[in-house]
Order: sequence, then C-alpha cells, then structure tokens
Amino acid sequence: MTEPEGARQMRGRVADEWWRGAVIYQIYPRSFQDSNGDGIGDLRGITRRLGHVAGLGVDAIWISPFFTSPMKDFGYDVSDYRDVDAMFGTLADFDALVAEAHRLGLKVMIDLVLSHSSDAHPWFRESRRDRTNPRAAWYVWADPKPDGTPPNNWLSIFGGSAWTWEARRMQYYLHNFLASQPDLNFHCEAVQEALLDVARFWLDRGVDGFRLDTINFYFADKLLRDNPALPPEARNDTIAPAVNPYNWQEHIHSKNQPENLGFLRRLRAVMDPYDAAAVGEVGDAQRGLEIMGEYTSGDDLMQMCYAFEFLAKDRLTAARVAETFARLEKAAPDGWACWAYSNHDVMRHASRWGLDAAAMRAYATLLMCLRGSACIYQGEELGLSEAELALEDLRDPYGIEFWPEFKGRDGCRTPMVWDRDNASGGFTTGKPWLPVPAEHLGHAAAVLDADPGALPAHYRAAIALRHAHPALARGEQHDMDALGDVIRFRRSLAGEEIFVAVNLSDTDAVITAPGGDGWRVIATAIGGAAPAAGEIALAPWGAAILARND
Repeated sequence: MTEPEGARQMRGRVADEWWRGAVIYQIYPRSFQDSNGDGIGDLRGITRRLGHVAGLGVDAIWISPFFTSPMKDFGYDVSDYRDVDAMFGTLADFDALVAEAHRLGLKVMIDLVLSHSSDAHPWFRESRRDRTNPRAAWYVWADPKPDGTPPNNWLSIFGGSAWTWEARRMQYYLHNFLASQPDLNFHCEAVQEALLDVARFWLDRGVDGFRLDTINFYFADKLLRDNPALPPEARNDTIAPAVNPYNWQEHIHSKNQPENLGFLRRLRAVMDPYDAAAVGEVGDAQRGLEIMGEYTSGDDLMQMCYAFEFLAKDRLTAARVAETFARLEKAAPDGWACWAYSNHDVMRHASRWGLDAAAMRAYATLLMCLRGSACIYQGEELGLSEAELALEDLRDPYGIEFWPEFKGRDGCRTPMVWDRDNASGGFTTGKPWLPVPAEHLGHAAAVLDADPGALPAHYRAAIALRHAHPALARGEQHDMDALGDVIRFRRSLAGEEIFVAVNLSDTDAVITAPGGDGWRVIATAIGGAAPAAGEIALAPWGAAILARND
C-alpha cells in the first residue's frame, strides 16, 4: 500500500521534529497477527499487517515489548534487553519489520521497560547471590526493620508489599509491580550506563524512538522513607483499581524523585544524534500533568509524555477536557502531551464510556484537533469493545489477583479481527492465546476498511485533516472553554487560525459562531456544521471545524 499523500507531506514539513503532533499507532504484538499458527502474534505478523496501519495515515507505530522474557507480565518483565523472545521471532524479523515500516513512511517506536527487569535477568541473578558481587548494588536492596518486617510501607501496584525477602543476602528487594519484576537501582552509575547502552543498541538497529514504561518510577528515595497516607477524599482509581490499597498512599518517596531529570537528560543526549523521540508514561494519580510538564519542558528532556487524564474510567466530558488543559497550561506551558483514550492497560474506551459509533467519531475528531501528539490503540479504529472473559480465560496476573472486583487487562488485549469468516477473526490458524469475542467479528478490518461510512474511514479523514493543517498538528491552542456538552477552542500557526467545536453528547446544541470574517468550513466529512445567522447548530456528537487565514 502506498503512503497517504497527507502523511508524506506532513513528514516533509516536520522532519526536524517529526514527533510534534504525530499520530502514533500502538501495536500489542501478542494480539496483532500470528504468522505461524501458535496462537500468539509475532513480528512477522506485524510486518504483514503494516499496510492497514499506514493506510490510516498515522506517522509512527509503537510496539509493546517483544524482548526475551519469562512473560509473567507479558513482556514487561525483560530478561534480555538486546534480543527478541522466540515466541515473537528473531532480530532478523525485527530488522525486516523496521525496513518495511520505513518503506511505508512509518516511524518505529519500541517500548523500553527500564525501571525494572525480570528476576530471570542475569543482572538480578548475580545481584541476589550475595552483597559483594559486581552487581550487588544494581537493584534496590534494603535491610529489614529490627522486627524482620520490610524496610518501609511501600506497596506494589499488583497488590501487597513492594518488598520481597531474599535469604541469600538477608535483605529485601524492591518491586513496584510483581515480585518477579525487581526494581533497578538508578542511583548506581553502572545501571544507568547499561540502560543507555540498551537504547543505543536499538537506535543502531534503526528504531526512531521509544515509549518509556513507568518513566516516573526510575528512582526511589535514597533514604527509603515511608510514603504518607492519602486522605480518602483524594484517592482515585486512575492508576490502580479501587480495591487495591495502593491508592491509600501518596507515593512521594517510591517514585517521582528529582534525580530522574538527570537521567532523562542523559537519555535525550543519546537519542538526539539519531533524531529519535520518546514518549514517557507518567503513572501518578495525583500529579500526572505536573510531572508530564517537568519531564517535557525544555529541549534537553523528553519530547512527549502522557498522563492518565484521558484514560480515566469516567466519560471524558467537555468540562473535563477544558479543566485538564487549564491545569496543563498552568503546570506545563512549555510541555508537550501525548493523548490517548485507550491502551493495553485500561478498558477500551468504547466500553468504558459507553460509546456508540457516532460518539466514537466525535471523540476521534476531538483527539485529532487537540494540541499535543496522539496515540491510537490497535482496534480502536474498528470500534472494538472490551471483551467479557471468564475467570478461566484470564492470563493477566493483575486480574487474577483482584477478580471479580477488577477483571484485569485481558479484556482490552484480545486479538485484532482482520476477517469475519472464522472464529479467530483471521488472527491465527491455531487457537488464539485469548478468545476472540464473537461480537468483534462484525468489526473485522476486511469488512470496515472498504466501507466509506464506517469508523476506519472517519479515522482516516480525521488524521488527514490533522496532516493537512499544521495548525492542528503543531499550533498554539487558546480560548478553550466548555459550553454545556460542547468543547470549543482555537488553534493557530503561521497565519492560519482554526476554530473547533465538538458536541460530546447525544442531544442537539447551539453555540455562537466565532467572530470575524473569512471563516470557511473544512473537513466536511467529519465536521460539517457551518455558521448561520451568527450561530452554529451542532447535531448530537457533531462537530464544526472552521478555518481562516490572515
């Protein structure tokens, strides 16, 4: 498939900052396409399906971890940072994927999990042996309290204490996630050097950037001080489910440490010669936007970060969009966000917010008009809903731990549906690692991609609009406000001004048209409402997108 004209023009305009305003498509490799019939997606499968991704007009792909791993957390527990797990293929398969992506005009970003490794990693196997080996300080080790209990009150996101006892050292080690995911000690210079070498290894293989998992978890407080309690009224389930006591602490010592900025500057210095970019995942329920601002302000830190405001459980209303951007402007006027509604860790937004096809279109339009970059999660463009799985079908340790109050992340990780003619949706010729819901088959790409009235066509049009108007991709954003269920704002760059209004409700709305002359309707396929007698009438889930030039 040839590269869309809009995407090609956009890349030419912003070659020096290709990431700014880019649209990034997330691929979860286990569930994208299986090429060998074992029921698990792989790198060759991704390569086979890149035409679908390029056809949307996106700028880049982000591939979730494919490194060698025991897969206790499905690749987010790495045992070899420099190789491909055999279930996904080989380094040669990865090189072929990069070559094909670049041929199609797609940048390639890979998911680096730097805050922790697998307990099967040779580094940890050596570190846990005793207190005097060469890597003894590579992980976060601490003596017990006099009564033998863990050194502090820190909790794991996956439940229970964040500390596990190691009898060989007579010490505890830190793990913010599973006990099989020990935290690396970034206060150790050798650890930083080893991880920067990992980044160089993949950059030398042609990757264009990184998604940085849990970017604010790299450093822990050197003094290992207790986290304070969080008042009940301040708790929320943005990062962890409500049934998890992790929400009862303010995590001011176990993450978000000031030393992190120094490491991020070192990482940026490694990336810059390659024209590479990074998007960091900021996992914090109270200070996500502020941390995003800290990590992306200036030209020596990360290019982009995303917080969890648009991944929250409650539906994204016009008021909350306006409030989020007001907070962002105050906390990070020079920062750069990357927005997403769905990913591999949260319920798909079609189900989370109870959206029908018209509502999905409205939210897609909004995403492509907001200041910042944007991530689309595989299957979002098909309108896939969250899969309802039985306990016996679950693979996610998080869901198994907290079932049934929290059902884990498997519901958003079920395989992509490419065809509707078989029970696995064209994902595999074998038994898929997670069931393919029967209701997903009607959303198969082969069915929807060719339909000009279906959701993928809307995504293509919205992305093409973003590429066609640099003001939408990279411009300033101002005058944002919420009028009932309507969010409206302006974007501007280089003499072009764009007015955007999106009705985030299933009822009609009327707003005042923007003042001044010269406004014209653009993108009639996705935002066709036009001014009349000084007003704009917005249909349910409708949009108005107007432009004018100086």
